[in-house]
Amino acid sequence: MNAYIESVLEGVRKKNSTQPEFIQAVEEVLASISPVIDAHPEYEAANLLNRIVEPERMFTFRVVWMDDNGKYHTNRGWRCQFNGAIGPYKGGIRFQSNVNESIIKFLGFEQIFKNSLTGLPIGGAKGGSDFDPAGKSDAEIMRFCQSFVSALYRYIGPDIDVPAGDMGVGGREIGYMYGQYRRLKGVWENGVFTGKGLTYGGSLIRPEATGYGAIYYLCEALKHEGDTIEGKRIGVSGYGNVSWGIIKKATELGAICCYISGREGYVHDPDGISTEEKINYLLEMREKHTGVKAYADRFGCEFYPGEKIWGVKDVDIFMPAATQNEVELEDAKKIVDSGVKYYFEVSNMPTKADAQAYLREHDIIVAPSKAVNAGGVGVSALEMAQNSERLVWTAEEVDEHLKRMMINIHNASAEAAEEYGLGYDLIAGANIAGFKKVATAMMEQGVF
Repeated sequence: MNAYIESVLEGVRKKNSTQPEFIQAVEEVLASISPVIDAHPEYEAANLLNRIVEPERMFTFRVVWMDDNGKYHTNRGWRCQFNGAIGPYKGGIRFQSNVNESIIKFLGFEQIFKNSLTGLPIGGAKGGSDFDPAGKSDAEIMRFCQSFVSALYRYIGPDIDVPAGDMGVGGREIGYMYGQYRRLKGVWENGVFTGKGLTYGGSLIRPEATGYGAIYYLCEALKHEGDTIEGKRIGVSGYGNVSWGIIKKATELGAICCYISGREGYVHDPDGISTEEKINYLLEMREKHTGVKAYADRFGCEFYPGEKIWGVKDVDIFMPAATQNEVELEDAKKIVDSGVKYYFEVSNMPTKADAQAYLREHDIIVAPSKAVNAGGVGVSALEMAQNSERLVWTAEEVDEHLKRMMINIHNASAEAAEEYGLGYDLIAGANIAGFKKVATAMMEQGVF
């Protein structure tokens, strides 16, 4: 590895010793771009890497809210505006009890390159809180969202930073946050949030976009291998919006999604989650936070408590779509033993570094989340475009833009890896393709 990269990594590890997720994300990207740094000595001369691994801005703030019994609670909120070289900061807001500064920083760092890959002018950011919406009433969630935005609103705007949803933040939460933003600012800046309701500037197929995009990307990779998605059996972890989108589009294209999972175990539906009733029930499960056992009870399927789907032997493709670091080395060994050929990350950094290395060493085609799940932020940026032009595109128009975008992301990743003699390495290719655009913009704008 390039000596300059090694020195930057040493500094990152030292300064962020309590932030393992962030360190892992930086290590993956910098290891991939070593040949680019070798080819561009001007990057080292300008010390570009030490700038790109440091957020431009990082806000931490308290969020005080009242529950339905009149008791006050205090949570912590964050917004990491990591890099705005190619456009306004853009990235989701996550409400989950395990959210911390390391997770927000790693997500913001990943978002830089993911957003760059879309080809759209958006920078990288991420935000969230350690607030858990599960089990809270609508009124409690509304009060929390209003308090969160009361702390954040000064630092966001259509040309500054445009938040979206993420885990624990759907259309309901975006609506409450936008309502509070509008109340505080006294202006109709509906381009400041994406993932909005259709009555006030939202885009069609936004809820499905991440899952749809993942399947479009998968189809391109299968095409590269002389294969097709038709008839493929897919194991998906998670059961939220992303998994729902994956299952909808995969079923439409002739694949069979036969596994879903949650924290409490997994469900096997040998017939596939393939009917309208089954697919729609996933939305009900998500809204009610029922857990996946509810699906097994409803449709008479086998539920495996306390187990993960990794290693089941009757699938062709694994798609982790739940959360970060859900696949460990022992899981990777089971995946290899299962004989599966394709492993496509959909949730952000779902695979621990040693597990990902093991999969790649055993000739499994691994695709990285920053490329596979870029469709979500891509459609968010399309929502921004519709807002700025006061237009509403049809679902077919948005879907066509999304499909073309994912094809381009796959091809750009494959071509970048090939350019530097790395073969069909989708991980390195995505990191290189995303980095090159941001690096060029940063160099052209000077050192600051």
